[in-house]
Amino acid sequence: MKTVLAALAALSLAGAARAEVVDQSAQGFEVRHVVTIAGPPAKVRAAALRPAAWWNSAHSWSGDAKNLSIDLASGCFCETLKDGFVRHMTVVYAGADAVRLSGALGPLQFTGASGHLAFTFTPGADPATTVLTVTYDVGGYAKGGLAEQWAKPVDGVIGEQVGRLKKQIETGKPD
Repeated sequence: MKTVLAALAALSLAGAARAEVVDQSAQGFEVRHVVTIAGPPAKVRAAALRPAAWWNSAHSWSGDAKNLSIDLASGCFCETLKDGFVRHMTVVYAGADAVRLSGALGPLQFTGASGHLAFTFTPGADPATTVLTVTYDVGGYAKGGLAEQWAKPVDGVIGEQVGRLKKQIETGKPD
């Protein structure tokens, strides 16, 4: 967990976020990342459902992204730990066009926040490409202000994961 917090802090200080916080208020915030990926929507969706292949281990509780999975049957975006597990989010919709999850990622689980993470797969202008839109809407309470404390770091972490997913699909390696 210390690794997750340190990574979030480093991202916020380093200005690593490349996408945008599209909205924020006292009640919460929304981040959005849009990328075009060389691959049809079905391939991009299948890859998105395998976070162990592309998620950065530094943003996991176990320190190893290989412990992450999204199981559509149980609806669990979970992580196996040495002596337990973490339910990061719950799948609330899984279709060919999108996968939507509900919950608080990482250190947001220590706040009164909850969120909605959506992966939307749209065919690109070239049929061999996909426009992937990832949004994360977060609302609730966090000491010091939810958006003030968390919008930029969360944007950085989500942006990093979207970039790694794109690289994984296009090159076979996330970094």
